[in-house]
Amino acid sequence: MPQQFKITVVGCGGTGAFVAEGLCRLLIGSDIPLLLIDHDRVEPHNLLRQNFYEGDLGKFKSQALAERLSRQFRRRIAYSVYPFMPDLIGESFGGGLRSLAIQGIIIGCVDNADARRQIGESLRIGNWWLDAGNGFSSGQVLLGSARSIELLGSPFVKETKEVEHLPMPSWQLPSLLAPPTTKKRDNRDCAEAVAAEEQSPVINQAMAALVLEFICRLLNKKLTWMGAYIDLDAGALQTVPAEPEVVARLCGVKVDTLFRKDCPIGNRYSLERR
Repeated sequence: MPQQFKITVVGCGGTGAFVAEGLCRLLIGSDIPLLLIDHDRVEPHNLLRQNFYEGDLGKFKSQALAERLSRQFRRRIAYSVYPFMPDLIGESFGGGLRSLAIQGIIIGCVDNADARRQIGESLRIGNWWLDAGNGFSSGQVLLGSARSIELLGSPFVKETKEVEHLPMPSWQLPSLLAPPTTKKRDNRDCAEAVAAEEQSPVINQAMAALVLEFICRLLNKKLTWMGAYIDLDAGALQTVPAEPEVVARLCGVKVDTLFRKDCPIGNRYSLERR
């Protein structure tokens, strides 16, 4: 992680709103900055299944959550009412120097390929992208940081049993960036899909719980997964281990090329295509 990293939630609707509140509980006693991004406003149908109330109607979702959760948990929460932008600017250090607001962990709770593509293109060294996506009663959570074999390098450290990079979500599941095969009817969001019985009324809360489990384990350096798939109908949870053999199959490389090699002049990483 960057020395001064942040946790950013992109998309504060069905899953993102529950994730935002869960993060505030998870981060009690921590000063890790939290940034919420969503340009949609709270509408009446959102009150049925999303984490909003009548007093939030008309407000931007990111604004409503930031104001309520900052009062409830007594912490500073930043928010943006603009669509996600890779060059979003953070605090000023003076003298024209500014910190980047998008750094650390980016949690994507969006439902379209364009938004995911923007997140993927914004990843910088040290950043992690955790993507959550779902259908009627199933979904997946995927974690990664590298968009190419060159940036992935040799991420596994045998001595500490740690991994420094993983293939980003859209590399693990390329269909995340594929345009929908059928047009989304009436541009419905998650809440409208629930009302039309096109989405389970509890899938977003289940996805949020899974996202929070990833974050909790990641912050405590106990995360051993790079992905997890949930199916409420089948009552099943399938995790994907972050192991060299799994990453090697995904990337089409030899396992031994994924281990960091030390030498007398320091750490050396192979950046050649394998």
